[in-house]
Amino acid sequence: MRGTLVIIVAAVAVAVCGAPVASASSARAGRSAPALAAGSGWGTAKEVPFGVALNELGAGVGSVSCPSAGNCAVGGSYVTLINGHDRTRPFVDSQTNGKWHAARQVPGMTALHVSQYAFVTSVSCASAGNCAAGGYYSVGASASIREAFVASETDGTWGTAEEVSGFPVNSNAIVMSVSCGSAGDCTAGGAYYPFGGGDVQAFVVNETGGTWAAAQGVPGTAALNKGGNAQVNSVSCASAGHCSAGGDYNSGGALQAFVVNQAGGRWSAAQEVPGIAALNTGGTAQLFSVSCASAGNCAAGGYYSDAAAGFSEPFVVNQIHGTWGTAEEVPGITALNPVGSGFVTTVSCGAAGDCSAGGYYDVDGHVGTQAFVVTETAGTWGNAENVPGTSPGSPSNGGGSTIASVSCISATRCVAGGTNPDSSGQQAIVVSRT
Repeated sequence: MRGTLVIIVAAVAVAVCGAPVASASSARAGRSAPALAAGSGWGTAKEVPFGVALNELGAGVGSVSCPSAGNCAVGGSYVTLINGHDRTRPFVDSQTNGKWHAARQVPGMTALHVSQYAFVTSVSCASAGNCAAGGYYSVGASASIREAFVASETDGTWGTAEEVSGFPVNSNAIVMSVSCGSAGDCTAGGAYYPFGGGDVQAFVVNETGGTWAAAQGVPGTAALNKGGNAQVNSVSCASAGHCSAGGDYNSGGALQAFVVNQAGGRWSAAQEVPGIAALNTGGTAQLFSVSCASAGNCAAGGYYSDAAAGFSEPFVVNQIHGTWGTAEEVPGITALNPVGSGFVTTVSCGAAGDCSAGGYYDVDGHVGTQAFVVTETAGTWGNAENVPGTSPGSPSNGGGSTIASVSCISATRCVAGGTNPDSSGQQAIVVSRT
């Protein structure tokens, strides 16, 4: 095999809850890890095993989901040579009882007439061997048309990928996020738009009992999206038919964040995140991440722009018993960052009212960024804090530190991952909360 292969890292007794970690908001990544303390629980990184002759020229993992310790699924893409040309194809791989199987191309992609590229953007597992994946692929000689696809794994076997149906004729579509509430009951979300240009609209698509329905526009977004640019960035399902999703839309004068809820399998109308308009005086707000600990009890985060200050601020917002509260600037962020933009990139809830969020902010006078985390306890968000051991970098090493993903398996046990610079350059980091 040729080229650089993707690596995976084995973790002991750390489960990533169903919502994917990668989204449109994914922060800067790609840094190798500093030495970890003895007994940290992290195993040795190793290549994803490509057992089939896929002729890899390079590969990358885009999403990971672990419903229990030692049982995970990953999805991503690899580069292969087809008729003398580099082509990108999606793959999935599964771990069972701590052992990784051979990665394989997502079944059925050939029948979908993929032209130049295809990617898995999100994976979610409800239980060991019962997962779903979503992404998009190009069709046509020019590869200018994008089609959304989903694929399901049942009892450890991946089924055939299928194009997401229900879009208007000649539409491009992309799955941004997938979440599974139970085996065979999942939801995906993303965006679609006419080939050649036009309004971008947000969609959701539901799987029930192992069968994917046709996509539907997110209810209520047509009225909100007067500027013609809406998308779902994140979906989280606490149980079958009980999910929340979020993203952003163009109101005609501003980019605003929205949330939408599903209960009993039915989606209600999307709503602007309560309180975000008052905060978003600069006219640009996006919701990047949603996490639900139980039906109707979720948290979300993103950023908004402050016209007076001239930069962006991170926000969080809670849903309690099905009702979204008022968005608030991340407490304590101003004390950490009086001058510079900040963003919440990821949220995870270990229990209702007990969540953690992470992100980064720009540091005035430095070329880099500073990673921060903030914790919610019993429904109240505490003050943001710099991630211990991280720094904003310097002109010599650049990059700065970020938190790209956080996963909480209980109210007090979380793991976050991101980046931090050292004297040799940008490095990958993990940090635990116990």
